[in-house]
Amino acid sequence: MRTPQSHTARENPPSHSALKDLRMPVQAKLAAAWTSFMFLYIYVDLFNLYKPGVVDGILNGLVWRFDISSTLLTIFLVSVSIPALMVGLSMTLPARANRATNLVVASLLIPYSMFNAAGATWEWAAFYGLSIGLEVLLLAFILRSAWAWPRHAASPATLAASLDSEPLRTPQQA
Repeated sequence: MRTPQSHTARENPPSHSALKDLRMPVQAKLAAAWTSFMFLYIYVDLFNLYKPGVVDGILNGLVWRFDISSTLLTIFLVSVSIPALMVGLSMTLPARANRATNLVVASLLIPYSMFNAAGATWEWAAFYGLSIGLEVLLLAFILRSAWAWPRHAASPATLAASLDSEPLRTPQQA
């Protein structure tokens, strides 16, 4: 015996289809990964301020073992600017330059990220282990994505065929 269906249920039957998995461009994946890296990078530095003695050291003119100076702050600015710039560069550079830039920058940032553990005590091992581990995972994803950038082998015949098959456009459409 069938149960009566409402008018709305007949118009909008439940969907039993699988979710469609859309392909995301490599540039978008890289920009998203760099954005995630940037947020994590900044938050780790922010949370580090809660460690006992860090703010006192800053107020006394020291960061870690370095005197606070315009040179040190410029180095810090360059350091945090790299992931921010990589977001934009990942979306705008041509494929070949994009791939190379992401491979080089991510490779250089892995040891730089690991340096954060220098001088850490076992009391802070979980904090540094998790933060550095997540940063390195994101950088590894960036490296993998850039390394596996899809290649499109185009022979002269393929190029000619694609030029012939391109629809003609009026000046308003161009």
